[in-house]
Amino acid sequence: MGVVELVLVRHGESTGNVAAAAAHAAGAEVIDVGVRDADVPLSATGVEQAQALGSALAALVAEHDLTSVWCSTYVRAEQTARIALDTAGLDLPFSRDERIRDRELGILDLLTFAGVTARHPEEAERRLWLGKFYHRPPGGESWADLALRVRSFLADLDRWEDGARVLVVCHDVLVMIFRYVLERLTEQQVLDISAANPVKNVSVTRLVREPGERAWTLAAFNDVSHLEHEDAPITQHPGERHVTR
Repeated sequence: MGVVELVLVRHGESTGNVAAAAAHAAGAEVIDVGVRDADVPLSATGVEQAQALGSALAALVAEHDLTSVWCSTYVRAEQTARIALDTAGLDLPFSRDERIRDRELGILDLLTFAGVTARHPEEAERRLWLGKFYHRPPGGESWADLALRVRSFLADLDRWEDGARVLVVCHDVLVMIFRYVLERLTEQQVLDISAANPVKNVSVTRLVREPGERAWTLAAFNDVSHLEHEDAPITQHPGERHVTR
């Protein structure tokens, strides 16, 4: 039968999100983060957002009968999940999986779009030619590579969480790749959705299917009503550590 519901949550605002926005605004080539991507923590705003998620999480778990949590191995995602669960007073089975970590950018990591253009003009040209979905920077991953990760993760999840409803805390591009895989979207469809409605920090996306069925249905996307209810900041940052176009 497999998993019957996935509740996908993007992590709260991170210090990397803040640094990338500042670098872009300043026209800088390099984003000053100071730690590797896996270790980037939440900003003060991100902590507040995770707490606001926690205030709504008990009702979300009860309403949708969520039975476990799966989380990216990156610090900002685990912080979001742990803070939300602690705030809600919930003790759900908790698992970490590296397959739902953020996209790796290889030689383009920590570069703004201006930095990529100045330091790796051939990659800027190659990205324009191949498009955002298929471009794989040296040492990094394409969106198509992420789809392979997600397909592998989902296959295991169906075995380990048969019949369950699961909370998954990950990253903005991963939310879009889950949609791409489960809704069987095309390259253009997923890119159009991402461009029109970028995934907000600590937003909730729900996908459901009937037991025994293969087809998934989108029940909610990019929902931040819990932040509005708690008067917490709503932020929208490019998830990749360089500014893309």
